[in-house]
Amino acid sequence: MSVSIGVFALQGDVREHLRVLNDLGVDAFRVRRPEELERCDGLVLPGGESTTMYKLARTFDLFEPLAKRISGGMPTFGTCAGMIMLADRIEDGSEGQETLGGLDITVRRNAFGRQVDSFEGELEFRHLDDPVHAVFIRAPWVEQVGPEVEVLATIATGEAAGRIVAVRQGSLMATSFHPEVGSDDRIHRYFVELVKQSQNQSVVS
Repeated sequence: MSVSIGVFALQGDVREHLRVLNDLGVDAFRVRRPEELERCDGLVLPGGESTTMYKLARTFDLFEPLAKRISGGMPTFGTCAGMIMLADRIEDGSEGQETLGGLDITVRRNAFGRQVDSFEGELEFRHLDDPVHAVFIRAPWVEQVGPEVEVLATIATGEAAGRIVAVRQGSLMATSFHPEVGSDDRIHRYFVELVKQSQNQSVVS
């Protein structure tokens, strides 16, 4: 089954996500305008700067269409800043910062520190057999999750041990880190399967 997945392309790590998705045989394309959302079976909200992302989405009249598609059940995968965009609640956000919402989580923005505090490490990721190599860049973490949210990964060691860095709720998923960096495509594969499952459910219903 072929799927079409858009990548929010007004700001952030767009090319990296497109590369991974194209390598997986997905019809992947940039989304900059509301009409481009109509092609989307799923969407990726990439890492970048969350305040810039929501402001640009407002400027280009993309914010409300995005929120409508997400609330309507479109599978969406947010990475780093994309996780913040999908969160229902933010700690340490900029004044008046808006999110698209959908994930019943509270996210702490820049929780791991500034750019100089970026780091890499191995993570156990639920539903994957082997650990993933995770790259954290000015990353958020999840402070709280609602009852319908599945925790997919947490930090295992160090001062941040136990902090939640990957979640899923229905057809929405998010990671604090950047799975588009490097050669491991398993998390993207996992999301593509969510998109296919959503398509199958739509056909059945």
